Amino acid sequence: MDQPRIRVGFVGVGRMGANMARRLKECGYRIIAVQDCHTASMLSLAHELGCEAAASPARVAELSDTVITVVSDDEAMGQIYAEYDPASLLSHAKGRLFINCATITPAIHMEIEQAVERHGGASLEACMASSITQARQGTLYLMCGGKRAVFEQAKPILEAISAQLRYIGKAGEAAKIKALVNMVMNSNTAALAEGLGLGEALGINLTLLREVFSQTGAASRVLETDGEDMQQRAHDCFFSVAHAAKDSGIALDLANRAGLALPVAEATLTQYRRLIEAGKGDLDKSAVAELTFKSRIGG
Repeated sequence: MDQPRIRVGFVGVGRMGANMARRLKECGYRIIAVQDCHTASMLSLAHELGCEAAASPARVAELSDTVITVVSDDEAMGQIYAEYDPASLLSHAKGRLFINCATITPAIHMEIEQAVERHGGASLEACMASSITQARQGTLYLMCGGKRAVFEQAKPILEAISAQLRYIGKAGEAAKIKALVNMVMNSNTAALAEGLGLGEALGINLTLLREVFSQTGAASRVLETDGEDMQQRAHDCFFSVAHAAKDSGIALDLANRAGLALPVAEATLTQYRRLIEAGKGDLDKSAVAELTFKSRIGG
C-alpha cells in the first residue's frame, strides 16, 4: 500500500503518542483518527492534525489500516483490547495492523498478539527507549517483538519515527528487554541522586562534581539528562516517578519469576514509591533527588 494511502490511527495521545502522530503526519502518512481518555488533549490534537477525535478505540480501528497504541499500563491495555467489549480495538481487528508502544508486562503483549490474531489482525510490540523530544523528531529507539513478517509489514512506519530500530524476537521478548533498560536507568537515577545529595552535604560545588562525574566511571546517560535538573531542582516531567515505579516493578516481577533477588532494583523501587506516597508521582524521575538532598528532605 502506498504511504499516503495508509490510514493511521492512534489510541493514547499523551506527549509521546501526540508527537509520534505529528511526526508521521509530516512524513506523509494520513492520520485518520485519534482517541484518548483525556478529552481535551484528544480534541486539540485532532483539530491540529485534521482528523477525527474518535469516541472509542473501536472507532479508531474501524477507520484505520494501522493503529498505534501508546497507553500507560497493563490495565489500560486490557481495556482497549477487551475481547468482549464492542468499544475495544478487537471489534474491528480484521485486516488491521496494531503497533503497541507501551511499557507493559511481557505476558500482556503475548496475550494481545493472540487475541488480535483470533480476530483476523496482526500485532507487534514496539517498545520505546526514548524521550518526548525524540518522538517529535522521529529519532526513537524502538525494540520490536512479534512475528518477523509482521515486523517487516510495520517497518516503513517504524522507520519514519525511529533512528534505531531493532527486531528482538517473538512477542514479549522486546518488553522484557525494555523492562530491564528502565530498571537499570531507574537505579542509575537513584544512585546519581545519592551522589549529588552527598556532594551537597559535604559542601562540594555540584557543577564541578557533575563535570568530574562526566569524565570518570560515574558517567552515565542519566547524568546527561537528569544531573542538572537534580541540582537545579527542576522536575518538569519527561518520564514520571509513577512510570519509573511501574517499570521497575515489572522488572522485579520478572526477577521473582526467575528466582533472583535484585536488592539495588528493590531499593530503587522503594525510593520511587516513597515519592508517590508523598504525592509526587507526577514529577519527573529526577525528583528522587528530593529524598537525598539534606536541604530538601521534608521540604
